Amino acid sequence: MANRFSAFMLVVISALALTGSSAVRADDKKITLGFSQIGAESEWRTANTKSIKEAADTTGINLKFSDAQQKQENQIKAIRAFIAQKVDVIAFSPVVETGWEPVLKEAKAAKIPVILTDRAVSAKDETLWVTFMGSDFVEEGRRAANWLVDKTKDAPGPVNIVELQGTVGSAPAIDRKKGFEEVLKGKDKYKIIRSQTGDFTRAKGKEVMEAFLKAEGKKINVLFAHNDDMAIGAIQAIEAAGIKPGKDILIVSIDGVKGAFEAMMAGKLNVSVECSPLLGPQLMSAVKDLMAGKTLPKRIVTKEGVFPMETAAKEFPNRKY
Repeated sequence: MANRFSAFMLVVISALALTGSSAVRADDKKITLGFSQIGAESEWRTANTKSIKEAADTTGINLKFSDAQQKQENQIKAIRAFIAQKVDVIAFSPVVETGWEPVLKEAKAAKIPVILTDRAVSAKDETLWVTFMGSDFVEEGRRAANWLVDKTKDAPGPVNIVELQGTVGSAPAIDRKKGFEEVLKGKDKYKIIRSQTGDFTRAKGKEVMEAFLKAEGKKINVLFAHNDDMAIGAIQAIEAAGIKPGKDILIVSIDGVKGAFEAMMAGKLNVSVECSPLLGPQLMSAVKDLMAGKTLPKRIVTKEGVFPMETAAKEFPNRKY
């Protein structure tokens, strides 16, 4: 709880700092931020968008917002439009890790600084962006696996796991899988018997879980979902198959959205590893620091916790997303 309180106070202090000074450039014009969002594929993403819009409004930053509808080509078009409009700063959450060098080089040539939020990009030239702020996805995968290992330490093997991966090529899908597998490596009783993308959506999570159940049936002991929305969709499929989620199949997921807490309180989801979407105040603070000529750290990590179902009812009133 100490970490949660510290994180909360950090957000409060950031918000107070933001409202205490005006968001203007040296020439007294309002700062303009161009932001390209991935889409609205989950509760998490909706909360992330709301946080960014509200923080821009609170600080008086002129926000040009673009929804890419989960398509990289739409994000690239949006970034090029921001360059043409000569915004002061560009920020975006990349839908996938690769393929950004050409457009980021265009932004650099135009002398427009770029901030990555929530997801990273894979590029050799790290001068193409100023900072990356967001969660440590590898650590989230480790936390999910560590909870599972502790929970099942007395269970006889094998522990058969099915995995619902996030969007193919996206940073959270790659890193959460990496962290999860890193912890299980060398622990022979844990076996990932099926792994497929559910694209971070409830509908796809349900569809893929149905396929897992048809293929593996009662062999499945654990579901590891890369986000809560896919886990919630999978729960529907599990129940439709006459199996009890949270009991017959342990369910481990990531994000910590309200829907996951509701599922935990109903006894249908066992644990959710937090990934906070409330990056708005942090982003606006970074934008203002940049425009004031300050140097930002290359990596800004969000502080987060792990919430097993036993803590869900107590924590639920505190959830903002």
